Amino acid sequence: MRRVLRWAVRGVLFVLVGASVALAVFRWQAARRETQSAAAAAPRGGRFVRAADVDVFVQEAGPAEAQALVFVHGTGAWSETWRPTMNAAAAAGFRAVAMDLPPFGYSQRPAAPRYGKRDQGRRIVGVLDALGIREAILVGHSFGGGPTVEAALLAPGRVRALVLVDAALSIRSEAGAAPQPSPLLSGLLAVEPLRDAVVATFLSNPRFTRRLLQSFIADPAAATDERVAVYQRPLSVEGTTRAFGQWLPALLVPSEPFPSESPGSYATLGVPVSVIWGDRDTITPLAQGQRLASLVPGSRLVILAGVGHIPQIEAPEKFNEALLGVLGGPNRSGS
Repeated sequence: MRRVLRWAVRGVLFVLVGASVALAVFRWQAARRETQSAAAAAPRGGRFVRAADVDVFVQEAGPAEAQALVFVHGTGAWSETWRPTMNAAAAAGFRAVAMDLPPFGYSQRPAAPRYGKRDQGRRIVGVLDALGIREAILVGHSFGGGPTVEAALLAPGRVRALVLVDAALSIRSEAGAAPQPSPLLSGLLAVEPLRDAVVATFLSNPRFTRRLLQSFIADPAAATDERVAVYQRPLSVEGTTRAFGQWLPALLVPSEPFPSESPGSYATLGVPVSVIWGDRDTITPLAQGQRLASLVPGSRLVILAGVGHIPQIEAPEKFNEALLGVLGGPNRSGS
């Protein structure tokens, strides 16, 4: 029996040592890969604007005097992932603006890791200020949905309408208190070397981008080489792994509840709200979209058949048709 136990202990130690070595290798590779400054690596067609506390990278398309349509991306994405939709919106007469929500893309990461939904909402409003946009339609996807709603609650007079796409909002039950963060998970995320090694292995590792993208979509074939390359482009920016690691606690163990997580906030929005959702979404299942729509008086729910969590990537033509359908024509005095 003792011999079996000794071998079991040795086996566990061997696995732990092997895992530690593998994580350390991925972290070392990330340090060697992340060498470019954001300013040097960012696409030349975009620009940096001061938004609240950071310089945010934005890309634009369409007439500057038209109704502004501002796109806010989800986890691991950035402004360029909206490109087909931006082009469709511009062709329809909108001023399309896509921003990089830090720590993703090329936007400046805050000196202190402030990535709460309220902080991100202020940055969205800051982009409107920097671009001279008086009133915008906001389109928020996935984890970007929370900051998008926060922006609408912070500056209701600046938002003409909201479009929430497979939004990860973490809306509480009607009478439920905010869930308490797991002490174990909080403790693990506080160990920076371990946290960053895990991030370097999966989230910021270009070799894992395709598999990560495929885990979010219904049809794995939609993760084409071209789309994967778009997601990979900003991963060479210096400090990416560390910044992603600093952002993770805001996603997984937020330190406070936010207005966008309260069911009552949605009845007070006072602007048209459209909800677009893939019926094969396994990240934020359709039931969440249906509940969201039920919380907003007069909202419109559009369900995309056969589509997963990222409609604008999986089925851009179907998504663009749905988006432009709920928006109608642009108001050319929107900015």
